[in-house]
Amino acid sequence: MADLLTIENLGNLVMLCFLQAVLGFDNLLYISIESQRAPVAHQKAVRFWGIIIAVVLRVVLLFVMIRLIDGLSAPFFVLNWEGVLTGGVNFATLVFVLGGVFIIYTAVKEIGHMLSIEHLTTDIEGKSGKSAAQVIGLIVTMNLIFSFDSVLSAIAITDVFPILATAILLSGLAMLVLADGVTRFLEKNRMYEVLGLFILLIVGVVLLGEAGQAAAHAMHDDTLALKVFGYEIIPMSKTTFYFAVVVLFAVEILQSGYTRKLNAERRTAARH
Repeated sequence: MADLLTIENLGNLVMLCFLQAVLGFDNLLYISIESQRAPVAHQKAVRFWGIIIAVVLRVVLLFVMIRLIDGLSAPFFVLNWEGVLTGGVNFATLVFVLGGVFIIYTAVKEIGHMLSIEHLTTDIEGKSGKSAAQVIGLIVTMNLIFSFDSVLSAIAITDVFPILATAILLSGLAMLVLADGVTRFLEKNRMYEVLGLFILLIVGVVLLGEAGQAAAHAMHDDTLALKVFGYEIIPMSKTTFYFAVVVLFAVEILQSGYTRKLNAERRTAARH
């Protein structure tokens, strides 16, 4: 135990906690939005158990990846459809593609549902017929997909399992503390739910971009990067992603303020 309590390990733990916090934003947003698809009476329990189960499985995923990192990195096969589709495909590629497609599908479907709502007072519960168990399953599955990239990044910092596991448990605790508050905010400010869905749409695109370089980064071989019609798939940087999120929030806040000002002026004009 004393060997773990070193300055280097404590420094790595702080870095890992910061990494988990930064990369966990989209995860927390997904949990808050998806939990609202469960019956209202079960939503709090869905968030709690979804996060608990996901964190436990994330620690298991971490343990497995540390043991099998070389096997998971190697491409299953190399695409060689010259001029159309080339590059390597490994386990991470498949995870990012499936996760990205599913998130994009979910975001587009929910945005379409919002556009079809006839009454703005429609209850959130009416959006979907999903059971609590189905929503928990989706939260756990997507949590693992979101965590795949963060686990790989964490392993690059240190391979000390207790330090990595502690960072994951602390991030899970933070999600438990924040999940209810984020969900309540989205329920009271429905316009931000639309914003959240567009952010998830961007997250899906980011995951598809990560898939393009997954095998190349894992094997340190640029020739394994996926290319479509001769163009290399380049992932969006985290800086660009968070800049886009900040811009979306800024536009929404300014637009909301401007709309309130216009409505106040119209009410004043109507009275006179």
